[in-house]
Amino acid sequence: MIATAIGFLLNGRQVSLPPGTSPTTSLLDWLRGPGALPGTKEGCAEGDCGACTVVLEAGDGARTPINACLTLLGQVHGQAIRTVEGLRGADGSPHPIQRAMAESDGTQCGFCTPGIVMTAWAHAREGGEVHEALAGNLCRCTGYRPILDVFATLADDAAATPVLPAPQAACFEAPGQVFHRPVTLAALLALRAAHPQAWLLAGGTDLGLRVSDHRERPAEVICLLGVPELHALRAMPDGIEAGAAVPYARLLALFRQEPGFAPFATLLARLGSRQIRGLGTLGGNLGTASPIGDALPPLLALGASVTLASSRGTRVLAVADFLRGYRVNDLAPDEVVVSVSLPRPDPADIFVCEKISKRHDQDIATVGAAFRLRLASDRVAEAWLAFGGVGPMAARAKRAEAALAGRRLDADALEAAASALASDIAPLSDWRGTAAYRLMVAQGLLRRLHLRASRPDLPADVAGYDP
Repeated sequence: MIATAIGFLLNGRQVSLPPGTSPTTSLLDWLRGPGALPGTKEGCAEGDCGACTVVLEAGDGARTPINACLTLLGQVHGQAIRTVEGLRGADGSPHPIQRAMAESDGTQCGFCTPGIVMTAWAHAREGGEVHEALAGNLCRCTGYRPILDVFATLADDAAATPVLPAPQAACFEAPGQVFHRPVTLAALLALRAAHPQAWLLAGGTDLGLRVSDHRERPAEVICLLGVPELHALRAMPDGIEAGAAVPYARLLALFRQEPGFAPFATLLARLGSRQIRGLGTLGGNLGTASPIGDALPPLLALGASVTLASSRGTRVLAVADFLRGYRVNDLAPDEVVVSVSLPRPDPADIFVCEKISKRHDQDIATVGAAFRLRLASDRVAEAWLAFGGVGPMAARAKRAEAALAGRRLDADALEAAASALASDIAPLSDWRGTAAYRLMVAQGLLRRLHLRASRPDLPADVAGYDP
């Protein structure tokens, strides 16, 4: 059987939406409209401010804060969502977190408070670094000190874990729209062959902007969230294989446990916020072929590959060959990204990931970079130098790599690589930085590589917060 009506658990109760409901309506718009739950606020409608934070409750008890403004109704089918209204007691009394926010003067105008409360509710169970947890929630009036005081008192409320239905294939239709949600890889590939123009939707942290911000109404969508193969995540002796729909949050947790991937983990902790990382995926980053893509330079530096599949078969491409140009990749009309394979760096390799942005958190990189060097007898045997934000696509700097080949890794060698880099990249000027600034930053990151390698005792940054 194929489900034809969108259904999900909302604050512990089953909700079934009327036939013809647009599956690409944002969860935020539905909550504040037909859902009659206006506690969830709309601030930026871009996933930056956190006012729209709700929590995705998993069957294993995990709680993931997400941005309701970027989440589409078709994505939450079969899932469990908790909003701020769902925290109150049976008698209507406030949740202990809400009471603590009020008693600690953690709210003034209150606009941001529901989103912060939901982030706190998830954090009470999931734990982790407090500043990282709050990075996706902006408060413009109270300041964070009283909010941090509240977070220091959090305790899991041991609320019941939702019982979720078994995955079921679904197809939701609305005037001028069809939204497919397959639950097998074979069904996904058949749908892709039949609908090559459809949006391929996983986390939606990029495509969701086209709905929330630009008010697009796609005619066809194929949602990838129900296909088990795309959620596989395996650590192997030679590397990590991540399904295309594995969210960054799961990948980050694994990177933090796996030898050699710590630099990538530090970078991923700055990719968006917990809300973004709870849904965003590597497969989506590759599928949209972002010219910046925080995660793309490390993939290039590691020599990662991508597995593509269609009803015709499977093929594997190096990420460097998959990315073709500005927002262009090598994905055929009938293909989907199934997984990404990340080779494990050699313990002797020098592996560094960099991100330069106007803000430490919640910002797009002005310049992104990842470097991997293999030394032999104190000389550079191989170099992988990858950059994002300095051209039409993330790419390796081949001339700069050649300038390092066979040389000792000293200041002169990195200066030669920095000079050669001017022929490798072609930055543009925009509001994040001028072309000249981007070139200067990229060259500076190469020069800093010498200090990172020769003086590991020095801090990576002069000042700033590093979780």
